[in-house]
Order: sequence, then C-alpha cells, then structure tokens
Amino acid sequence: MTETAAHPRPADQRDGAADPAGTEHRTRTDDQASTEHPGLQPFLAAETVVLRAPAQAWSSDDGTMGRAAVHGFYLGDVRLVDELTLTVDGRVPETVATVAVDASTLRVESLLRGVDDRGADPGVRLSVLRSVDVGGMRDRLTVTSRLDRELTLTVALALRPDAAPLELVKAGLPGGRPDDVTVAGDGARASWTSDGVAVSLDAAGVDGGAGGAVQHDGTRLVATWRLVVPPRASASVALALTASRPSPVVAGVAGPLAWAAPDPAPRDDRLARWLDRAHDDLAALRLTTADEPGDVFYAAGAPWFFTLFGRDSIWAARFTLPLDRTVAAGTLRALARLQGTASVPDTAEQPGKVMHELRQQTLTIPGEGVSLPPLYYGTVDATPLWVCLLHDAWRWGLPDAEVEALLPAAEAALAWMRDSGDSDGDGLLEYVDETGHGLANQGWKDSGDSVQWRDGRLAEGPIALCEVQAYAYEAAVHGADLLDHFGREGGAAWRAWAARLRDRFRASFWVSDAAGAYPAIALDAAKRPVDTVTSNLGHLLGTGLLDEHEEALVAARLVSPELAAGFGLRTLSSDAAGFWPLSYHGGSVWTHDTAVAVSGLARAGFDDEARSLAEGLLAAAPSFDHRMPELHSGDDRGEVPSPVPYPASCRPQAWSAAAAVAVWAATHDVAPPR
Repeated sequence: MTETAAHPRPADQRDGAADPAGTEHRTRTDDQASTEHPGLQPFLAAETVVLRAPAQAWSSDDGTMGRAAVHGFYLGDVRLVDELTLTVDGRVPETVATVAVDASTLRVESLLRGVDDRGADPGVRLSVLRSVDVGGMRDRLTVTSRLDRELTLTVALALRPDAAPLELVKAGLPGGRPDDVTVAGDGARASWTSDGVAVSLDAAGVDGGAGGAVQHDGTRLVATWRLVVPPRASASVALALTASRPSPVVAGVAGPLAWAAPDPAPRDDRLARWLDRAHDDLAALRLTTADEPGDVFYAAGAPWFFTLFGRDSIWAARFTLPLDRTVAAGTLRALARLQGTASVPDTAEQPGKVMHELRQQTLTIPGEGVSLPPLYYGTVDATPLWVCLLHDAWRWGLPDAEVEALLPAAEAALAWMRDSGDSDGDGLLEYVDETGHGLANQGWKDSGDSVQWRDGRLAEGPIALCEVQAYAYEAAVHGADLLDHFGREGGAAWRAWAARLRDRFRASFWVSDAAGAYPAIALDAAKRPVDTVTSNLGHLLGTGLLDEHEEALVAARLVSPELAAGFGLRTLSSDAAGFWPLSYHGGSVWTHDTAVAVSGLARAGFDDEARSLAEGLLAAAPSFDHRMPELHSGDDRGEVPSPVPYPASCRPQAWSAAAAVAVWAATHDVAPPR
C-alpha cells in the first residue's frame, strides 16, 4: 500500500491566566516535542484535519495545534507550522462544537464566558472558520455578542514556524526550525522559509477592520488584534498563511469534482452518506504533476501520501469509473509519462515499469535503512494494474482516440511483465529489493511482516504474490482485447502467455487445510506456497485466473468467520499464528481491500457473499462519520459494538473513499456499457 516505511520492518485547559499568547499551557517546549514518544509514529485517530492537496492542517478538535505530534500546517512533504494557540483577553475559549463543513473547511464554536455577563445563557460566542486551499490556510475569527454594551477584546493567535520534513514527523522525531523568520515593516505580516517552501503570514484586517500586530519572540510569532464588538453585533479578524515551493513536482487542483449522479440511487442511507463524503474527500485529494496540469489524479492520502502513487492512484481511479472517467484518463497519462525506459537498479526502474511513488526529494526513513529516490519504481503490481485500468476506462467510455494514444505504454507494460516482472522465467511475476535500501515487500501489503507462514515465520524473497498473478492474467487478456480492437499485433501471443500463467498458478499456489483447498498468499524464494489464509484471495475473483469451482472455494473462504470480521475483511485469518486485530497487514481490516473482494465476488456471481462483506463496511461507516479510514481493527463484530480505530490510520485515504463507489456498483448491478 502507501505505507512506505511507515510500518517498521519486523523488527489542559486553564482558565483566566494572564497569558495573552496562550502558549504557557497549550504547547510543548522543544524538549518535550523531541522526547514525547520519540521514534514512534504519531497517532491520528483523535485528530482533526482540513485539506486541499498539497496543503493540509492537522489540529485538535478546537482548532489549536501542538498537543499531538502530527499537528501542524503542511505543504507537500514539509511542515511549516507545528503550534497554533488562541486566547481572547488572555483566556482560552471554551469549545462547544466542531463541525466539518467540508473536507477543506472546519468551523469551531466556542464560548467566551470570561467577558460575558453573569447568567445561565451564553451571551458571547466565538466562531473560528478554518479553510485550506492548495497553497494556504486561513482562520477567520468572529466574535458575536448579544450584550447591550460594547466589548473591546484582545485576540491573540500564537504560532510556531517549523521546517520538519514529513518523514521525521512520521517517525515521531523533531525536525529543524527556520532561521529566517522576519516581521515586515508594517507590523502586520511575517515570512520565513521551511525546507525550500516560502511561507508568509498576514494578520491584516477583514471587512475594513483594524489589522493585527505581529511580533516575533524568537520562537513564536504572535498576532494580536484589538477587536471592538458593538452591542448586539459581530466583529471579525483573520490570519492567513500562504506557502509556495519553486519547481514543485505536484500541484493542487481547484474547482469541483464532477461525478455523475449514482444511478440507481443507493438503497442504503449509510452508503449514500459514504458516497457524499467520498466525493468531498476525493475532490480535496486531487493533484496533477506540475508539468501537466490537465491530467488529474488522486493523491493517495493524508497526512503522509500527498502525491502520486502508482498502485493507490490506479485503484482509486478504477473504483470511481462508474461515476467519472476523467480522473482515470489523467491517472493513466500521468503514469505513462513516468513509465520506465531503462534499467536503473538504484531506483528499481525497468523498461515499461509503472512507478510506485513520486516525491519532491529523496525519502529517508529513520531507523529502517530505507531510502527511496524521488521517483521510485519499487512495486510489482502497478504495471499490470495500469493495463487493467486502461481496459476498464475504455469499457466505461473513454474515447477510442485517448485509449489508442496510450497503447504504446500498454505494450511496454505488458512487455515488462514478460521480460522483467518475471525475473526468473518461471511464468510468474515476483519481486525482490535489489537495492538494499528499498521496500522489502512490493505488493499492496508492503510492510515487512506482511508475507508470513501460518506459523508466523516470515517468507523469504523473491516473492510471487497470488494477487499479482491475477492482475497479470487480467492485464494480458484485456490487453490482448485492446490490441485486437485497435488492429495491433500481439493479441494471440498475450492470450497464450496468460494461459501459461494460469496453468502455472493452478499447479503452484493451491494448498489445503481442514476447511479445504485455497490459494496460498505467495510463493517464496524456493517456490514453496506460503500457506496463510489472507484477504489477498479476494483480489483473484473476477479476473479470469480461476475457474468456477476455484472461485466458489475462494468465495466461501472470504465469508468464513476467520476472515470476515463483521466490519469488513481481515487481512489475515484469525487462526494464523501472526494474527492480531491491530496488526497493519496481519489482521486489521482495510476498506479498499474489502471493496476489491466485494467487487470480485459480484463479478464472479456471488451476490450474497458480496452483500455480506459490503454490509460489514456499511456497519463500520457511521463510526467514522462515513469517512472510512485507511484501515481499522479486525476485532469480531460480536465482541465489539463498533470498529476500533487503527490509531495511526490515514484519513482521508483515496482508495478508502473511492471504495464507496465500488461497493455501490457491486451491490446495485452497475456494469460498464461496453
């Protein structure tokens, strides 16, 4: 998945204080920031995010920043601010409600009882409207009073400039500080540079009101306003942060995301709400490469993956094809432009190979021996999945001219499967990290312990994953269909190649236990089938790799109590030695993974099983306000009343959001027109 080295290889409020900047009790010192859970990935589940890729702001639900390691305002792969606190007349507002207006806008409602009259009903309130766009964040603070007297208030926002690379934040380690913080001559603006990103702060007035005064105390910038609130009226101030990077590799997308209305309309209100939230989140996750602003794709997810990821962006685009084909077209073209042309061991590039991730600079993961170049190709499945997306987009109506323009890239991708993906010539696709500093596992389950035997031992590579063979089979057959349709040679050869792969899979992957036969998750370096029962099985259905009897065996496994947790599909069977419901790839539930299984079951004709797994996701959705996270726990639904969050789970996540469309299509008999 997108968990590029985030998962290790196995291996209060005080009232009435005279503290106008509000920093004494709401922030961490530099020492605290560096020693609080050092070296541990930050928890995310309890935090609040507003975003418009490539910008995002993480905070507590009251809008303040600094009490959690992930807090801050980011642009791309660098954090620009890591603390932000607010006081009014030296007191911290008392938050009573936080409402997500949309993915990019948050409204926080608070009371100001310290300046209010005595009485049971609140008479003075503060509304903070936070909005994030592709290059900045704006907080508008509005005080509204029902009192018959004028109020003169001192509003203070204190923030701390930061320059921490995202990988250090993700590792729970402190980053650097900008050393060029400057307050402008007018006293209402400031600026600094964070790891090449130019940042400016503007505390000018709004609606003709007085601007704020900005001071720098050597650590923090404090913007202070004298706010006059007339009787029974409102008054506002605002602070804006803007940021820009010269020569970025990705850029944000403004404007709405145009989806067709789901037809038929969802029959389940939970699904309807999930679809609405997904549309909103995916609109905020759109990016382009900086050199081709017309080709839009989905960033993988917040906070760690605000960029192009081959596998993730493909799956998200593929899921949403029933409602929109434009993002699929942009994703295909963006990845085709970056398709490998040479063999470069250090980046894992090979001719025809589709990349794994694109970053602004080298990504080094502290303590893990992982260092990924800015353009990294270490994935075994993105290349066949690219061909599958091209075929599916064509079936959903992508114009022939656009498809035909991409056929050279498709032919190169198919050739990669044969010439490089099958490194040992056994007819199967396998992977191994040859660099010594890349990803140990290169399928979607890319954590270091994701491929293990039933007794818990880790499999040794090169690894041939079961689902990758299914992707390759589907790519070869459907690639042949495209070649035939457009009058190009090679269709028959690719169907023959697919048939040989199918035979090899049937002879090599099937194993048995007391419950019967099933495909192993993988073959190890010695070509032995790794015998754990996993959710990877769901990716085989509907691809054509299995016959009807084999698909029936897999369908039965997917809805067995060992895999079906009641809130989705477990990544690892509960009877495996390595199972743990909060293990990243060893027992948790991934939304997109379950959606792949739901889609496969529906394509293979197992409608009851598809609805059963879909119901698990729909049962989980209300617990997450219908914003399905990257993953949640694999606890049994009979033992917990709602799914337990995986505390470091990203959200929003593109393929988790897009899974809503896949579930709708699979459970409403929605099929492509061609």
